[in-house]
Amino acid sequence: PGEDPQVYVERMASEKARAALHRLEHEMAELRDGWVVAADTVVIVDGDTLSKPLDEDEARAQIRRLSGRAHDVVTAVAIARVGGPFDVFFERTTVHFRTLASAEIDAYVATGEGRDKCGAYGIQGMGAGLVTRVEGCYFNVVGLPISRTLARMVELGALTCWP
Repeated sequence: PGEDPQVYVERMASEKARAALHRLEHEMAELRDGWVVAADTVVIVDGDTLSKPLDEDEARAQIRRLSGRAHDVVTAVAIARVGGPFDVFFERTTVHFRTLASAEIDAYVATGEGRDKCGAYGIQGMGAGLVTRVEGCYFNVVGLPISRTLARMVELGALTCWP
């Protein structure tokens, strides 16, 4: 609580990457030279971070809060290697929702699609019907800014080239 959303996602992506590196180093010797890519995503509205909803009531409240307005989706990506580079960057995308009637919100929440997603929606599924416009990387909203991640992996030497 109170942590800046960008700082939070960068910290979470870094912690996930460090945990994976620890496993590579101590439990998976055959993969020790491998690379790790970890990410964390949040939805931000009015400076507040929306996490995964705890139940349908919270999901309805989150969708209602996003209805008819814009919000930001921020993903931090950590790319690392045991004994090698450890790089973290973030991507921000603005998503605009159309104004939703209560019945539409109830029907969408009842699908369960947003149950495990920050902001209580999945843009890659039926949640696409909630969105009128995306400013920035669509894949960031899904959870991983793919193009930027691949480019950074090439820069770090995790990939020799793309494609």
